Amino acid sequence: MENAVKSIMSAKIETVDILDTAYTAAKKMRDKKISSLVVVDKKNKTEPLGIITERDLVHRVCAKGVSSKDVAVQQIMSTPIATIDPNSTVEVAADLMLNNKVRHLLVVDEDRRPIGILAPSDLNKYLRANINLDRVRTRILEGLIEEEEMGDVQK
Repeated sequence: MENAVKSIMSAKIETVDILDTAYTAAKKMRDKKISSLVVVDKKNKTEPLGIITERDLVHRVCAKGVSSKDVAVQQIMSTPIATIDPNSTVEVAADLMLNNKVRHLLVVDEDRRPIGILAPSDLNKYLRANINLDRVRTRILEGLIEEEEMGDVQK
């Protein structure tokens, strides 16, 4: 399926340990040029426990005026992680993100093992490659003309 999540997801999942600091997480995100990290317990090798995003860092560290070196990832991660099947459509993913008010989805296989992550940048790339701007512009112009004509009728 051309518009399946698996065709646009990022297959490389970056992780951070639950006991690492927010500073460590922020530095890793900067260095890897990514907007989220999956939180794991590297000592116990359990399934993903949560996700930490740039937004978590801004809202739960920076905006509170605390030092990122004094805050554990565990304290600011978002949990549970919203997940999606790799064969789901991009439209289903977008709906899931909107309905759950999340910006990242963990893509999991049938055994619930993480195989990728879907971020806003992945959706943006998909839209840029697949949206027919001429059709969109035409619809906008048609709407404006219709509004203008309705305005003339009401005068």
